[in-house]
Amino acid sequence: MDLRIRDKVALITGATDGIGFATARILAEEGCKIVLSDLRIEELEKQAKGLAGEVVCIAADVTKQSDVDALARAGRERFGAIDIVVHTAGVTGAKGDPLEVSDEDYREAWEIDFYSAVRLARATFPAMREKGWGRFVCITSENAVQPYWEEATYNTAKAALSAFVKNLSYKEAEHGILCNTVAPAFIETDMTDGMMEQRAKKMGVSVAEAVESFLDEERPGIALKRRGQADEVASAIALIVSERGSFINGSNMRVDGGSVQAVQN
Repeated sequence: MDLRIRDKVALITGATDGIGFATARILAEEGCKIVLSDLRIEELEKQAKGLAGEVVCIAADVTKQSDVDALARAGRERFGAIDIVVHTAGVTGAKGDPLEVSDEDYREAWEIDFYSAVRLARATFPAMREKGWGRFVCITSENAVQPYWEEATYNTAKAALSAFVKNLSYKEAEHGILCNTVAPAFIETDMTDGMMEQRAKKMGVSVAEAVESFLDEERPGIALKRRGQADEVASAIALIVSERGSFINGSNMRVDGGSVQAVQN
């Protein structure tokens, strides 16, 4: 299917691997010009060599408005516009009793998982408004609507992010900017690899056994009994940012294998 976004310029954060890079690959195949950002710039540049079309890699710290402004400016200078923003950069944050994790632990998650999106919107929306076309997609999580008790720092930041993007969607549509979130669950990435390696070590089992027990005990809603793939999330993102998804606005698209056990999101 032609998504009708050839020559659009897509800025993707957290792009070195996982969902970010999978999205970059799909959008590049669709003919987009790609602006990739991450702090691991050497690794990012190495990965980017495998992408089709025009690609530029720019290091940026999303906790700093000056870095985010420079990122957006560099993308516009290189390609003339930023049409699509896909914000995948984030951290899982500190885990533990919600009342025992520190203020700094909460602050870290908010700075990286929430405020970074505010900074990106500030840096990219003015030019999108002038052009009358834009797409803004942030990665939330199943945790935004189905929080797990020991992940309060992450839960609260992602819930705030979901609300923020919904808030943007009401007025930005007047300018042709569609704002949405995508909420994955238990995707096979470096992040969940680390989680499962720690679980396997703690339980004295293989990683595969750790994954199986985690699915049974912690994610019973995933009837598929496997981790999702980054490409499966990226495919949903590609639809949302395309002309084929031009009536999708203010949504939270779950790509979670059924992990969230509720009708409403």
